[in-house]
Amino acid sequence: MQTGEPSRTARAAAFHRAAHQVLEHGRIFADPLALRILGQDADAVAREAEARPSGRRMRIFIAARTRFAEDALAAAIERGVRQLVVLGAGLDTYAYRSPWRDRLRVFEVDHPSTQAWKLERLAEAAIPVPAWLTFAPVDFERETLAEGLQAAGFDAAQQTFFTWLGVVPYLTEEAVWATAGFIASLPHGAHVVFDYGEDPALLSPEVRDSHEKRAAHVAAMGEAFVSRFTPDGLRAKLTGLGFSEIEDLGPRQIASRYFPSRASSAPERGGHILRASTVAGSTTGGEDLPAA
Repeated sequence: MQTGEPSRTARAAAFHRAAHQVLEHGRIFADPLALRILGQDADAVAREAEARPSGRRMRIFIAARTRFAEDALAAAIERGVRQLVVLGAGLDTYAYRSPWRDRLRVFEVDHPSTQAWKLERLAEAAIPVPAWLTFAPVDFERETLAEGLQAAGFDAAQQTFFTWLGVVPYLTEEAVWATAGFIASLPHGAHVVFDYGEDPALLSPEVRDSHEKRAAHVAAMGEAFVSRFTPDGLRAKLTGLGFSEIEDLGPRQIASRYFPSRASSAPERGGHILRASTVAGSTTGGEDLPAA
């Protein structure tokens, strides 16, 4: 991201979440605040999305990863989680529409410039900041995640759930493993959901072409893709850090769960959604949706 400016990809993700509410009527993931926080009306969002039909694949992927994360979080709360950290929060609205209210304390972590922009958007949209939410601005060039959370009042003794969506591809592997290592080190257990892309060398020509176009697009926005992984290598590394339970959905598994009518045409490789936990017995099953 550009110095002193909010993340452009955070705005793009927020646009896709809003567009899903308009064009697919929130079928995979319902967010009643998505349009308000974006600051555009439904017609404008529809026109912009329909002018770029190539964005549909990313829109559906973002809806699926959000649904997956929130389903996993709900299951973890039922098992005792009382603390959520939203890493790279952008314009995420979960804290403002959470059904758990006083049962869940939420920390939103983001770069100070992006967080300042979000506060402006919240004020303009008349979305109140709930009492259970704490903002944790972290400039990773100057402080660590642990330091930023500690300053915000994070309780490391509490079992915690982390959402880390739309962030990992933009980080160096060193930064990815530092964050994952911190999560795994929490003494009373932790859970994390994140998404990642596979090594382009493993992709089919069609998917690789789509990836290269998106990579060029985000690079032009000043936020280039940096990290890619193989599923087996990623699983081995997470296991080595102490994660005992890992659920990794590739494109076909995502399609089977969230839009089964298209599962047969989904590519074998591409974007993944992964849940990892240091707590045994935390498996969650996603709810299949009606055919699209």
